[in-house]
Amino acid sequence: MAEILFLTHRLPWPPNKGDKVRSHHVLKHLAARHRVHLGTFIDDADDEQHLPAVQAVCASVHASRLHPRSARISSLSGLLRNEPLTLAYYRDAALDTWVRRLRQGGSLDAVLVFSSSMAQYASSGAPGGLPALALPLLVDFVDVDSAKWTDYAGAHRWPMSWLYRREGLQLLSYERAVAARAQRSFFATEKETDLFRGLAPECAGRVTALNNGVDVQHFMPAPQHLSPFAEGELPIVFTGAMDYWPNIDAVTWFAQDMLPALRQRWPAARFHIVGRSPSPAVRALAGEHVAVSGTVPDVRPYLQHAAAVVAPLRLARGIQNKVLEAMAMARPVVAASACAQAIAATPGEHFLTATEPADYVARLSVLLSDSAAAAAIGHAGRQRVQQAYGWDGQLAVLDEHLAALTQHQPQAA
Repeated sequence: MAEILFLTHRLPWPPNKGDKVRSHHVLKHLAARHRVHLGTFIDDADDEQHLPAVQAVCASVHASRLHPRSARISSLSGLLRNEPLTLAYYRDAALDTWVRRLRQGGSLDAVLVFSSSMAQYASSGAPGGLPALALPLLVDFVDVDSAKWTDYAGAHRWPMSWLYRREGLQLLSYERAVAARAQRSFFATEKETDLFRGLAPECAGRVTALNNGVDVQHFMPAPQHLSPFAEGELPIVFTGAMDYWPNIDAVTWFAQDMLPALRQRWPAARFHIVGRSPSPAVRALAGEHVAVSGTVPDVRPYLQHAAAVVAPLRLARGIQNKVLEAMAMARPVVAASACAQAIAATPGEHFLTATEPADYVARLSVLLSDSAAAAAIGHAGRQRVQQAYGWDGQLAVLDEHLAALTQHQPQAA
């Protein structure tokens, strides 16, 4: 049993958002095998109630409160510091002090950083610096965030395009510095891993894919999941955090460019956008043919009773938890070809893929017109995630590298 410092940018409980699903299962996996000290942020007041559950599985916890509006203002100091705005956004003196004291105690064996923004706390120097580390370091980047910001730049006008492009360049430089210090870095897909190897060739030999998983015991069809939909409608469902720009773009695109064509043939079709914190742009989509739920107590009934689940993501990176969860619930999924490539499954058998609006309309028309075919794809999709995407199986990669680093490690100072 090792003493692990786990640093993550958002409280990994409950698993109700893409990054929190991954960090939640990493924490549970580590806590079942090691003593874990968690340094994190709470950026949503609703998460306060879950702090006792996190404390129950950890040896110690420090959770700094982060207010997104003031953090965004503070992040602008990165322009003066010539550093990524992301670092300033997550800079907190209290968390830094807690980490320093913990490290001075001398009992830690290794540090696991979740997302590059938290690497500033893994060093023994001032936040944002990257001096030599006294402790073995593993970094779960999840995605190449610098590439995400660069993608955003291409989808926005000046001045945001300039700001996003700057963030992409600054963050890539920082990601490379972090990966150069780490004994091993992880990304959520082989595609992201290969992308980073190309961007940081000096680190290529120490970068590994650590795929996402899905809790197939939690996400499974069950009689108690009663339908939340009106009788007679054909619900097409999208799930996700609705203040996340790629999700906002996806549902707006679907509602405007795909849903009208679907309704010409299927008047009962209704698009359900299910997820927390819908932005004003998402709320504006609500109407007779589009439902915006906001936060729901349980997403499973919406998935289980969907006629189909869609993931028309044009800018998202990595394996999409929303796709794995829908497949685990045995529902047919039509996903963007780009994000479906990250999943070890067969298009046409385990799910359907699409790229252009006409593709989505055609694939969904097949599912809506043939319930038996839709059920067969859903059943095959669940079988596939059961076989390939259990969390313990995915996290065995982390166990392997953590064991190699902590074995025979002297006590850290």
